[in-house]
Amino acid sequence: MKKKSKASAQVYKRLLTYVKPHAGLYVISVVGYLIYSSTEPLFAAMIKHIIDTLQTESREGMYYLPLLFSGLIAVRGLGAYLGNYFLAKVSTNVVHALRCEIFDQYTRLPTAYFDSNNSGYMISRITNNVGEVTKATTDALRTFVREGLTAAGLLIYLFYSNWMLSMVFVGLTPIIVLLVIYVSKRLRMISKKIQGSIGDMTHITSELVGGHRVVRSYGGEDYERRRFLESSSFNRRQSLKLATTLAIHNPIMQLIIALALSSLMYMALFFMKQSSAGEFVGYLTAAFLLPRPIRQLSDANGDIQKGIVAAESLFEILDEPVESDEGTYQTERCKGALEFKNLSFQYAGANEPALTDINFKVEPGQTIALVGASGGGKSTLANLVSRFYPHETGEILLDGVEINNYQLTNLRKQLGLVNQQVTLFNDTIANNIAYGALATASRSEITAAAVDAYAMEFISKLDLGLDTEIGENGVKLSGGQRQRLALARALLKDAPILILDEATSALDTESERFIQAALQKVMSNRTTLVIAHRLSTIESADMILVMDHGRIVERGSHQELIEKNGAYARLHQMQFKKQHESND
Repeated sequence: MKKKSKASAQVYKRLLTYVKPHAGLYVISVVGYLIYSSTEPLFAAMIKHIIDTLQTESREGMYYLPLLFSGLIAVRGLGAYLGNYFLAKVSTNVVHALRCEIFDQYTRLPTAYFDSNNSGYMISRITNNVGEVTKATTDALRTFVREGLTAAGLLIYLFYSNWMLSMVFVGLTPIIVLLVIYVSKRLRMISKKIQGSIGDMTHITSELVGGHRVVRSYGGEDYERRRFLESSSFNRRQSLKLATTLAIHNPIMQLIIALALSSLMYMALFFMKQSSAGEFVGYLTAAFLLPRPIRQLSDANGDIQKGIVAAESLFEILDEPVESDEGTYQTERCKGALEFKNLSFQYAGANEPALTDINFKVEPGQTIALVGASGGGKSTLANLVSRFYPHETGEILLDGVEINNYQLTNLRKQLGLVNQQVTLFNDTIANNIAYGALATASRSEITAAAVDAYAMEFISKLDLGLDTEIGENGVKLSGGQRQRLALARALLKDAPILILDEATSALDTESERFIQAALQKVMSNRTTLVIAHRLSTIESADMILVMDHGRIVERGSHQELIEKNGAYARLHQMQFKKQHESND
């Protein structure tokens, strides 16, 4: 338990380092709360003064008491404003900085991290978990500062008035500390489960939203409803446990303090016989004002514990190793000569290698086609060229330089990538073509890329043309139209190496005709790696590599491989037969 509490303290300490740049604002808020909290014992002192004044015959100064009371309220309000406003300013800055840092870290994490982590959890961390951190750095911190100072002020007044009686509260301290430690441990455990369940619900919801057509087509509505119901029910059970813990904790805390107050009142009747009525009432008033800040400190502890769990998950992301980039070599534009030497690769956690002993060379401007059954290693090879995964066995040379020696941004500047699964953004067609580093492209350059990709054929028919919003992932476009936009993006980039990962496999005949026409334009003056499902699209390739279980089993031109009558010829015959049957 000591280790856990120490770890929690370190997490919260690290969280508070985000407050450091705003130390000036924080100091102002503390001063505000100091003003606010000082008014509590002053209220007790004022009640003492009122009663003592009423007991004198002259009642001197009685007419100034309402002004004193009003002034005290005004000072209290000023202190509350300074404390609340400036601490809120600090906390919103902290949350903003943390949220941006998490998102920035997502842009730096390696592809393998995204492969092995649930998207729902990743989204909920930057939304829900950061919200919990907000409570820990705003509401809870405000309560700890304000109510902590108030409790301290009241205790000082009590000890100043009668230190012997006030030792009753000191005697309760160990009991309260033990209770808080137990509750804190339980709150952290439950909070962790709640945040996990929120990640589950986010993931299930995002899958439903993204795949609603498949869900409806295959009658998956009931299944998805059950999945969400189970996840939400688990969240409800954990939330109820959290509420129960807090609901039991507060009355127990209040009972302990009430017993202490009862004892104090009883003892005060004996030990304060020599005191005036004003001193007696003022002392008890201060004592009875003390439970409220203690209760609120106890409530704030719950928010702190939830915030610590949330911050822990955020810091796990921030501590993840980013995508490796130790290369220093840079070139403005490479020639496009690719060479693979004794390349082997195995995914983390996999039982078998995805690639084994790959050797081939691509001259600048050549088109190399990779064909074979699914799982043969074709896409893995393309991913290694882009350094989405690091290779350790063998070499991949670009213009004679190992790609690991390239500065990563510079390497990817040399590559244009078009996948089968096109990624488009909820933006205009123009902004989807001129995406990221291409955003500085002129309108004429965007239009030229769209024309070369045969995309203007459908863009020109839209009311807003290039300024048409296409919806999330281009939902308002057909598969062929999305593919042409992806190709236009690659054309605008004008990289010396083009990687086409089954870019035409899911297209209808008409769309494929447009894509093929566009590809012929762009493949002539750049090195192209084509991962092809339809063999009819790669018959003119300079070299075709047939891959099976991570190995190159055949290589040669289309005609050479047909004459060889091996694996490629069998694939070709099967596709030709299927095509012939579908035409019939």
